[in-house]
Amino acid sequence: MRWLTPASDIAPLAGLERLNGPERPPIAVALSGGGDSLALLHLAKVWSDRAGRTLVALTVDHGLQPASAAWSRFCAERAVRLGVTHRTLTWIGDKPTSGLPAASRAARHALLAEAARAAGARVILMAHTADDLMEAELMRAAGASAPSPRLWSPSPAWPAGRGVFLLRPLLQRRRSELRAVLEALGETWIEDPANDDPRYARTLARRRLNECAIGLARAGEPPAPPSALPHVRQGLGGEFTIPRDVLSAAAPAEQRRLIGVLALCAAGTTRPPSAAALGRFVAKLSEPTFTTTLAGARFEADATQLLVCREAGEAARGGLQPLDLPLGESVFDGRFLLTARRPVSSVVPLAGRAARLSRAERVLLKGFHPAVRPGLPAIVSLSSEVTCPLLAVDDAIGAKPLGLARLRGALGAIADEASAACG
Repeated sequence: MRWLTPASDIAPLAGLERLNGPERPPIAVALSGGGDSLALLHLAKVWSDRAGRTLVALTVDHGLQPASAAWSRFCAERAVRLGVTHRTLTWIGDKPTSGLPAASRAARHALLAEAARAAGARVILMAHTADDLMEAELMRAAGASAPSPRLWSPSPAWPAGRGVFLLRPLLQRRRSELRAVLEALGETWIEDPANDDPRYARTLARRRLNECAIGLARAGEPPAPPSALPHVRQGLGGEFTIPRDVLSAAAPAEQRRLIGVLALCAAGTTRPPSAAALGRFVAKLSEPTFTTTLAGARFEADATQLLVCREAGEAARGGLQPLDLPLGESVFDGRFLLTARRPVSSVVPLAGRAARLSRAERVLLKGFHPAVRPGLPAIVSLSSEVTCPLLAVDDAIGAKPLGLARLRGALGAIADEASAACG
């Protein structure tokens, strides 16, 4: 197998100017062993050698194919041959009997994000191509919900993907072009039989793509951040506020986009509100005051501002559950990064436990909006004492809201590796 030399006449990767972290951390590459991801690994290795950056290849073994372990070994061998560190990540646990593609995709993104962060990487290179863009267009035309991959986007996994971004540098390259690069290198790759399974909408779109002519889809940049975003403020309790006049002045599409993401980030949830629910919410903006819920978030509007926080009484989405708190970092309810420097028992919502706080903490709690207080994290010690890390002077357990960084990433305000490092 030949190796690409720095002088090779290869298609350039796109978007590499975004890899500008001042600390020059490692770059992760998602490697399945298929032709697209293997070509990406080869091309990324040429770039990383020139740029003086370290790569780490990450392979997810879903355990869904009899040959999956052999595929993982193939990926490890190829990575090592190219001088790239490799890790195999295994999807452990029961697999769903329905919705398997979506569950598999979610597990893959979570495993990749966790491994990237463990390696010190903020960016994962993904091997989506122009064919993927066109297949998404065909799927939407057939009535399926299929978003187009973006050149740059935050990891869709939450909270596993916090602070991790995806870069897809092959979106303007055809699959056939990449395979020609591999063939010129004398390289082989894996053909996943699932790509020919007619039960999946993408398989049908791929077949149609091979049978018909379709214009090359352009990889669109994400929409610009809403003009109202700089006016959003995050409180210590993870709540957001935004002036009513700023929100009212925004275009309807921008209002809906901002409200939908505010709900997810304030609530720590992952299932976006439906279009119908968003429509009902936007209609309320004409009311002088209102209180309502959306996607696990509580919205309270007075004459001047809109408050968005966790709806502490909402349990349908699986949040607000007690969490055993190990030493080190963990995330509570998708909203707070907790750092435990001494053993404790668990973290629970503060609702119903405020009276057990110390007198000093109860005084500080009065500074929080009443709607915010019940959803704050409460630490239960091994001796059953209750404290809130946002109020306690003891720094043995720290708490940091994650919502604003997530909001900025989701709305396109974090555009490169350097910005991601700043949160």
